[in-house]
Amino acid sequence: MPMSQDFKSRLQPVIEEIATHYGTPFHIYDEVGIRQTGEDLKAAFSGIEGFQEYYAVKALPNKKILQLMQDMGFGFDCSSIPELILSREVGATGEQIMFTSNNTTVDEFNFAAQDGGCILNLDDISLLDKVPQLPELVCFRYNPGPRRTGNVIIGNPVEAKYGVTHDQVVEAYAKAREKGATRFGLHTMVASNELDYSYMVETSRMLLEISAVVEKELGIRFEFLNIGGGFGIPYRPEQQALNLQAMAQEITALFDQFKASHGYAPKMVMESGRYMTGPHGALVTRAINHKQTYRNYVGVDSCMSALMRPALYEAYHHIDVIGKSDQPQDQIYDVVGSLCENNDKFAVQRELPRIEEGDLLMIHDTGAHGQAMGFQYNGRLRPKELLLCEDGSVELIRRAETNEDYFATMNFVADKFSPLDKG
Repeated sequence: MPMSQDFKSRLQPVIEEIATHYGTPFHIYDEVGIRQTGEDLKAAFSGIEGFQEYYAVKALPNKKILQLMQDMGFGFDCSSIPELILSREVGATGEQIMFTSNNTTVDEFNFAAQDGGCILNLDDISLLDKVPQLPELVCFRYNPGPRRTGNVIIGNPVEAKYGVTHDQVVEAYAKAREKGATRFGLHTMVASNELDYSYMVETSRMLLEISAVVEKELGIRFEFLNIGGGFGIPYRPEQQALNLQAMAQEITALFDQFKASHGYAPKMVMESGRYMTGPHGALVTRAINHKQTYRNYVGVDSCMSALMRPALYEAYHHIDVIGKSDQPQDQIYDVVGSLCENNDKFAVQRELPRIEEGDLLMIHDTGAHGQAMGFQYNGRLRPKELLLCEDGSVELIRRAETNEDYFATMNFVADKFSPLDKG
């Protein structure tokens, strides 16, 4: 079921007041739901010693959201300098940060090594010769290639740009040890938005098998296995939620079996992003236009610069028309924004109640890869972000972009260079 009923029941009675106070559009997130999901995750995997969630900052890079993660004892999965800065600004240090990047520059490696460093999760064996300062703890991202099939979003592992191959994995750790690494982890990411929990169980089994191979060949015992993210959420009403309890029980059993046969077991970590915050966010926008041509269109005051998943993936996001949940869903609309792009649509041929100009629309499940994937095409600026707090108050946690923000990178002291001028 899209968006938790608890979030809806607390938000919908006050959404008109919030929209009047702040103006639309805006993303709004649910502190109660985020915290509950985090506690559920910790409880589910409490049987694996040293379990750790590294929240994928790319999902919702907002300092206030990261503070909630820090409060729950989570680390952060980062892939850029700004994400490292965000994580460190909320107090994360050292091995509370996993730096998982690809095609990484020397400047990024140098920045990652500052302020206590981080866990370096390398995407390729060639990077060992490019890291200016190799930390003692090194991890590689493993790509199983034809040994696994990817799901729809992440694609075929053979075609993926990420990770070391099966044939390279032993060589990668041997080379890392030669260069001074003394502690090791192993990572993979072979699914995205996956609702079939067995996929993550098999990923855990695969990593445990690879760890046994590396130990046999090199005598290396991994400190942790990172099963990645990819936990799905039910965007459509008819979809069932991921069975977290069953998944955790089966994965825990795999780690217990490994420990029984090897005398130890690595810690297990993960980097959930969407699962942690996705269902706990909504994009609230107001209907401003109604157009009837070859189709029936409802134009709203937001556009795909605030939520591009429908345009990028043809992704479904459920829509509520505030105050009309009890009315017949007997109208068929394309719900569209204002960009000069025909795929600027939040919904295509969607059955909804009759929408009048001024109606509020609540687009579900924007708590991950919504604001984070925003852009400024057509000069359309990204909206504000709000947090519905535990005490029922609402906090502005990111202001809307302004025209001044848009022009800021063009306001600078000019630099003109003439490389052919030998004067």
